[in-house]
Amino acid sequence: MEYRQLGTSDVKVSAVTMGTWAIGGWLWGGTDDDDAVRAIHKAIDEGVTSIDTAPMYGRGHSEEVVGRAIAGRRDKVQVLTKYALRWDRDEGEFYFEYEFEPGRKSKVYRNAKPDSVIEECEQCLRRLRTDYIDLFQCHWRDHTTPVAETMEAVAKLMKAGKVRAAGVSNFTVEEMAEARKVVPLASDQPPYSMVKRDIEKDVLPWCRKNRVGVIVYSPLQLGLLTGKLTMDRQFTGDDQRARLSYFKPANRRRVIEFMDKLRPFAEAHSATLAQLVINWTIHRPGITSALVGARNPQQAEENARAAAFRLSEEETRRIDELVDGLKLEP
Repeated sequence: MEYRQLGTSDVKVSAVTMGTWAIGGWLWGGTDDDDAVRAIHKAIDEGVTSIDTAPMYGRGHSEEVVGRAIAGRRDKVQVLTKYALRWDRDEGEFYFEYEFEPGRKSKVYRNAKPDSVIEECEQCLRRLRTDYIDLFQCHWRDHTTPVAETMEAVAKLMKAGKVRAAGVSNFTVEEMAEARKVVPLASDQPPYSMVKRDIEKDVLPWCRKNRVGVIVYSPLQLGLLTGKLTMDRQFTGDDQRARLSYFKPANRRRVIEFMDKLRPFAEAHSATLAQLVINWTIHRPGITSALVGARNPQQAEENARAAAFRLSEEETRRIDELVDGLKLEP
């Protein structure tokens, strides 16, 4: 496993970061906590030192599972969590309404007000069973609160030793520029994959120029790029993939054909297609780490070992050509 500096901070992260949205259960069709704990343990054993979570993942459940899993192993990991999505406090910028419990809808707000940031940090520390957070990230921009005010609260947490580094997620270049006027900005966490490359236009170049780390999420596009998705796969319950255009039949068929073209490259390195995709991602210019979810030890092992090989320049060029040629319907 390769370990990389996160911006100008003193935090180093593994090139593959374990994502824990799925183990929160919400929008992923449920979860098994014991499997999730075993998955985290396996990831750590395989050299994955960075674990990314958020209060919104299962309304605290993901953090609680992570806290349980890292008990006795805190010195071996970097804990990356977030703030600014509140389902328990009705203020800020309305984000969405969701039926978390049968027959009962809850409103979720983007709330990055200073007192809310401080309060969320304490809640995160309690759920994670730790006294410090390695990277505290603003999950989504709250347009009712100036970025500077939010970051001033994070600066206080850093001064108090409760947070080691400040990060953001889903921020524009302009918003990141505002944030770094107040605190040293260690990282941004945007979505990125072979089929979603918007950040190559502005975010990646800006972060490279300003020495801001980039931890990308959804590099496998919610399972679309694993090579395991079939045309007859059904998404049930609250599984978000049932509603996303990426998973429409026409797009699914194109991706399956695309993955077949990638197969020889994976086989040349004795790797799975998912490992090939992750490996390609973590070696893109400007990307510090790729955040990949796992719900069981087998998935965690596969994800970690994606960093165990290096594509040649010629292989990368040919894969890039295939990626450039893949066009999906909106």
